Amino acid sequence: APAGAAPAAGAPAGTNGTAPATPTEQLLAPNTLGAQLLQGASQRLSAMSDQVVAAVQTIADLPSMVAWLSSMARDPVTQYRVADASWKLLLVLGLGLFAEWLTVRMLARARNKLDSRAPEEGEAFSWLRKVPLVVARLGLDLLPIAAFAIVSYGLIGAVGPLPTTELVMLTVNNAYMASRAVMVASRMALSPASPMLRLLPVADETAAYITIWLRRITFVLVAGFAIAEAGLQFGLPWNAYDSILRVCFLLVTLFLIVVILQNRVAVADVLRAPELAEGTAAEAPRRFFRGLRDRLADVWHLLAIAWLIAAWGVWALEVQGGFWRLSRVSLMTLVVIGIAKLADIAMRRALGRAFRITPDLAHRYPGLEARANRYLPIVKGTLSFFIGALSLLFLLEAWGLDSFAWFGQGQLGSRLVGSLASITFTMLAALAAWEAANAAIARHLARLSRDAKAARSARVRTLLPMLRTALMITIVVVVGFIILTEIGVNVAPLIAGAGVVGIAIGFGSQTLVRDVITGIFLLFEDAMAVGDVVQVGGLSGVVEQLSIRSIKLRAQDGSLHIIPFSAVTTVTNMTRDFAFAVVDVNVAYGEDTDRVTEVLKQIAVELREDVKFRPAIRDDLDILGVERLAESGVMMRVRLKTEPSQRWAVGREMNRRIKKRFDELGIEIPYPHQKLVLEKTEGRHPAEPAPVAVAND
Repeated sequence: APAGAAPAAGAPAGTNGTAPATPTEQLLAPNTLGAQLLQGASQRLSAMSDQVVAAVQTIADLPSMVAWLSSMARDPVTQYRVADASWKLLLVLGLGLFAEWLTVRMLARARNKLDSRAPEEGEAFSWLRKVPLVVARLGLDLLPIAAFAIVSYGLIGAVGPLPTTELVMLTVNNAYMASRAVMVASRMALSPASPMLRLLPVADETAAYITIWLRRITFVLVAGFAIAEAGLQFGLPWNAYDSILRVCFLLVTLFLIVVILQNRVAVADVLRAPELAEGTAAEAPRRFFRGLRDRLADVWHLLAIAWLIAAWGVWALEVQGGFWRLSRVSLMTLVVIGIAKLADIAMRRALGRAFRITPDLAHRYPGLEARANRYLPIVKGTLSFFIGALSLLFLLEAWGLDSFAWFGQGQLGSRLVGSLASITFTMLAALAAWEAANAAIARHLARLSRDAKAARSARVRTLLPMLRTALMITIVVVVGFIILTEIGVNVAPLIAGAGVVGIAIGFGSQTLVRDVITGIFLLFEDAMAVGDVVQVGGLSGVVEQLSIRSIKLRAQDGSLHIIPFSAVTTVTNMTRDFAFAVVDVNVAYGEDTDRVTEVLKQIAVELREDVKFRPAIRDDLDILGVERLAESGVMMRVRLKTEPSQRWAVGREMNRRIKKRFDELGIEIPYPHQKLVLEKTEGRHPAEPAPVAVAND
């Protein structure tokens, strides 16, 4: 279509017949913590990038520098001014330096006398005695500079009729005198050539090292400033002037970084905590400060280098109020870190007192000390994390990131705090329920132990861990779902998936589930315990182990029976609470049952008086009477009430004593037997058999 044609009929206005543009999808919702962070960071990065670009352009403003040098080379007037200033400057500096050298030579003898009068190290009041000598030497060091100033300033007024020449000479002259003043001040404090007059307590090597680097830094600063100021007198652009100063300060920053790296190990050794004597251990607060000193010794050079680079960047980028801001941020950082560390120490001490368990509490609540020791590190770590997070917020606020605004009304920070509070409350409630259950279990086990119910506690030791595990799983699942809900995760698919998996497992393990459920009910009903003698599923023996799925029986012959709970329909427990040693006594029909009863009572009394069997018998002999009239005799039944597991031992001993006493008293214990009676009949033929009479007794 020709240019300027109208859009097609029916097309929306302003679309030119094209499809409407799809609105850009927002990755982050507005007014959220992430959006605010990105927006603030984007604005600061944009401003910083503009400043960096401007600074780089200023530093690398080569075209203006080249143009200035070219104009100087083509301009005869400028060439004359430069030549005039140069030879006059050389003349002034030469004569001034000569006057300074001559003064130094003249004062050499006086300086040597001062050095010879310096007190030796270790003498009384040596430091006070050397102060007047140091002041006198300072005066001797200032005299050559004064001679230089007198000669140079006098010559400047005489040979510098041009204003430009005079300003250049004054600038260079002032720069030299400033550098000499700095070196004189360092000489007064360090005195590298005269250790006896040194005010600072440093070694000779250290004094010389500091003097060398101070001379280098001073030379770079003074020379750069002098060159930049002199260049301004000859038309140097301001961008080039700023570039010279920035390069000079960058060189000084690099010098300081080199000094830091060269002395990294030495300073770290000074900062590091001293080694403890062998066999000694530091207390908790001392351990903390020792660890802090060791950590600072490891990273001090990185912190110092970062601060130097930041300081140069603030100055080079001409950040408004940059140095004030950097100083304030540095001070606030130190204050916040210090307060956080003090709060952490106070918190740990308070928790140590709060979690201290006295012997009385440990006796009343068994296991309380172990649980306190288990949770104390967790509580300390959690509170330390919150202290660190709060400190980070204050640091971000101090650094200008406006972190407090993230937690305003309706902001993501406030919702995050609410979610964290809800999650924390849920976890504390779950922990309280868990610990309450553990405390109840521990008290119950302790009560069983005090009541000497070791066999019963075996069942509890089997059942309660299962309950504890089930409770833990329930708490973990519920708390996990609450946490996922708080952070915005849809838990409905998880619940549905867990239900499907549970159904599949249930169908695939029906027998196992039946074993487990039956076992739980048997354990709940206290049908048996480890050590009981039971009869289960047609098998009998001593219970050796109870699990969630099966029971292990040890038979009398040593065989081990493993019976799943699903096969158990009836449980016969022969050692529950108490037992009866039942003894059946068979006597002949010719014996007096009353007499036999008295004999049995006497035997029972003697048995109860026996030290070995006295603890096993609970009551006197119970005479049940004549049980039945058997073919061979009268069956009498008696019983003794015994401890659950002593019924068989008491019964065997009772039978032994009955046999022995009946033999002594002639009481017949009948048993089935046959008597053969042979009769001899007269008049019979020998070949005929004699009649036999058979009597059954």
